[in-house]
Amino acid sequence: MPIFKSLPIIKIINGKEIKTSEAVVVIDTTYKTNGESVVVVKEVDECNLFLDSNTTDHVVVKALTNVVVSANETIDEEYNEIELGKGACVEFRKIGDYWYILSSDGLKGS
Repeated sequence: MPIFKSLPIIKIINGKEIKTSEAVVVIDTTYKTNGESVVVVKEVDECNLFLDSNTTDHVVVKALTNVVVSANETIDEEYNEIELGKGACVEFRKIGDYWYILSSDGLKGS
């Protein structure tokens, strides 16, 4: 269960109206996106974050813990999942049949 959701907004995703929040803070071990523009994950050892392309087409994920990001579609046409280390921030965009990483702050702690 998220600990914070911004005020509800309406977005059109894949031609459907989605009632969502602009931003959400997640403290659960699993979370499925629902159209949010920003997802912050914290206060758990690891979180499995699922990019739901039925409700989400663009999201920035800020990991304040370890996060494993997956989707039904491949990420960058190659990966089934992406592991984000604590402190990482990655922007994902759904284009066609794939999720693409458009922006990343690189590897943390290296």
